[in-house]
Amino acid sequence: MKTTPFTKYHIANGAKMSEFAGYNMPIEFTGINEEHLNVREKAGVFDVSHMGEIWIKGPKALDFLQRITSNNVAALTDGKVQYTTMPNGRGGIVDDLLVYRIDAETYLLVVNAANIAKDYDHIVEEGKKFGLTAGKEIYNASDEICQLAIQGPLAMKIVQKMCKEPVEDLVYYTFVKTEVAGIKDAILSATGYTGAGGCEIYIANEDADKLWEALWKAGEEYGLKNIGLGARDTLRLEKGFCLYGNDIDDTTSPIEAGLGWITKFVEGKDFIDRPLMEKQKAEGVTRKLVGFKMIDRGIPRHGYDIADAEGNKIGVVTSGTMSPCLKIGIGMGYVKPEFSKAGNNVYIKVREKLLKAEVVKLPFV
Repeated sequence: MKTTPFTKYHIANGAKMSEFAGYNMPIEFTGINEEHLNVREKAGVFDVSHMGEIWIKGPKALDFLQRITSNNVAALTDGKVQYTTMPNGRGGIVDDLLVYRIDAETYLLVVNAANIAKDYDHIVEEGKKFGLTAGKEIYNASDEICQLAIQGPLAMKIVQKMCKEPVEDLVYYTFVKTEVAGIKDAILSATGYTGAGGCEIYIANEDADKLWEALWKAGEEYGLKNIGLGARDTLRLEKGFCLYGNDIDDTTSPIEAGLGWITKFVEGKDFIDRPLMEKQKAEGVTRKLVGFKMIDRGIPRHGYDIADAEGNKIGVVTSGTMSPCLKIGIGMGYVKPEFSKAGNNVYIKVREKLLKAEVVKLPFV
């Protein structure tokens, strides 16, 4: 198993460790519920160094990214970040990712940890059509960069203490290259996977100890806590954020997944699968990703059937948990379009019992 530059700190702090995407990662420290609520109310730090970072450079970078991603990269300006997907040419999604525009010829892609190799191979293969070379215009820096996510309403107050220039009011989905904890050229972005506010900080592996020590010194007065991947999952689900491998994958289209808002049919953007997705948008799809709250007592889990009142299968749960904030079961899943309207009742099949739930608009909190 791989480790991150912060793994030694997690073990020293008594984390429950487990393999995730080939890395030895902290699943929880003091308990998922406690960690979850600390992020919603104060601040927490996540080691997300397992995520992948791929550079795209050169005069053809923009045209190339317009081809391989669904969102309109041309809308980005320097210092802006964009959420998008990479269509796979078969109506599915290679991955969902972030695109950072450093300048007109330099972009950073941040991809899911479990998909780094798959994504890189796909990007290199498509890049050949644009004359882009692996290791040159396309460069996988995943093993050289580490990343911490500081999330929660007090997160930016903590981070500001480590920065000379003002960053506390950094606009959502923008970033700066700045000095953090004495580390020059860190990328500090107002992004995250919790919906609780905060930022993500990218630095070189060799600077990890310096950042870690400064962060805990800055965060002590604000109740900063270590947070594991368990709470990261419950936090993202409460906000209705998709998880690759659960809610989206190589078989789901962005339109089915409710990601039409990052699928831009602008003039001149001939992205992979555009004709198919335009057809889906115009004619409709055979399933839709929805959020639901449990009415009957029970916890929905990935893979459970979703049924109608008569017990006929109408879909499947893709993500589910007991919401630490709402204290009820919540989940997401694909259902037939006629059952997708908010307010409709559906039933989750748990151990052969049909438990009543209600389709709701996202986010849950």
